[in-house]
Amino acid sequence: MREKPWLPMDLFLAQALSGQLCNEKYIMADTDHDIHTLNSLIATTLDSIDGYTEAAKDAENSRYQQMFTERASERRTVATALQSEVSRLGGNPEDDGTVLAGAHRVFLNLKATVTGNDDQAIVSEVERGEDHIKVKFENAMADADLSSEVGAKIEGCFTSVRQGHDQMRDLKHALGN
Repeated sequence: MREKPWLPMDLFLAQALSGQLCNEKYIMADTDHDIHTLNSLIATTLDSIDGYTEAAKDAENSRYQQMFTERASERRTVATALQSEVSRLGGNPEDDGTVLAGAHRVFLNLKATVTGNDDQAIVSEVERGEDHIKVKFENAMADADLSSEVGAKIEGCFTSVRQGHDQMRDLKHALGN
């Protein structure tokens, strides 16, 4: 590979300021942290979608089934928004959940078998998942290394996550858990 010739400082600055000088490697490295953080949130959000979908299948009360289905749909919107942001940054958006979530779903299925799909137990597990996703988003929002654009996107999505968390927390407490 041939090395580029050195530029005089005034020419370098002129090209840099006009946007003609672009170090693609630097720009990609600059977005790596944003992309990694977003993909981590996407995986957790996909886990949340799966959790709500499973909870809707297992719930006996049709009101809970509808609530869980609506939350799964709302989380799809969040995941899509985060995936779009990763694409905008030039990354490959996550499209699968975490391995840990697969283990958690197995646990949920086992627990549902043992408890007979008890709505109280299901709500309790869903609320536990909500605690997890809320903390993930809060940690991301506290990350000073994220770009302001990505931070704003995460904050916008967090509004929905917080509403879901609070709804499940309140439901759990109403059921006496």
